[in-house]
Amino acid sequence: MIKFHDGLNAEQRSTYMEVIDASLRVRQREQLFSWLQGYCQYLIPHEVMLCGVRSDNEQDFVFELFVSTRYVTDQHIQVATQKPDGLITRVMSSWRTARRPILVAEGMAPGDYGSHLVPFEETAEVLRNSELRNIAAHGLGTQEGAISTFFCFSRIPSSLGPHQAYMLELLVPHLHAMLTRVIGYNNYPVDTDKPISPITSREREILQWVHCGKTNWEIAHILEISPLTVKNHVQNILRKLNVQNRSHAAAKASKIGLVKN
Repeated sequence: MIKFHDGLNAEQRSTYMEVIDASLRVRQREQLFSWLQGYCQYLIPHEVMLCGVRSDNEQDFVFELFVSTRYVTDQHIQVATQKPDGLITRVMSSWRTARRPILVAEGMAPGDYGSHLVPFEETAEVLRNSELRNIAAHGLGTQEGAISTFFCFSRIPSSLGPHQAYMLELLVPHLHAMLTRVIGYNNYPVDTDKPISPITSREREILQWVHCGKTNWEIAHILEISPLTVKNHVQNILRKLNVQNRSHAAAKASKIGLVKN
């Protein structure tokens, strides 16, 4: 049965306008995190928000994790975004075809519900292993049919349905605008001869420790993440900076102002 949401009542419309007004002042990653944990919770309560940004002229995505629970780590997200079978990878693939909000939760029957799509029935084991549950996701695409930005809310405390799909339709354009501003203010270097792909805040943090001469193991210990996660971040950094090794990455990052000397 196809179900649609009836829209917002007067109180909800007022709250929505306050939330969107606050979004206009987001310029830094920390401000986006505060907005997600504060204002956004009124419209779509959640513990985890994962956003993906397509790399320039590539099919790869840079993922940014905003989380308020200790249970979800970079390693969980790395597993969930693996190709071709990661949970988030499959959610994104479903969205690329449907171009509508995607909902996934244990026990949800697959089907087209008009306002949203439940593309597959996920097992409790996969949801438990990724520490993601009650997933509500939506994105924005390019004219060429690719995904530009993608936003996945999870660990939503309530049952999923048309309400969450409707909220995604309302919020994702503003999330896209905020993420674009955050990338623009924080991740694009100035005075560089060749444009590079956006450097995430986590990659910049790791790049600073690389500049200080730390090994992957030492960085993993400092940041309390796995050495494999650090290795993957370093590989992304080398590719984005168009360099061959860590020393060249540190030198170029220093030249273009990505790290503190």
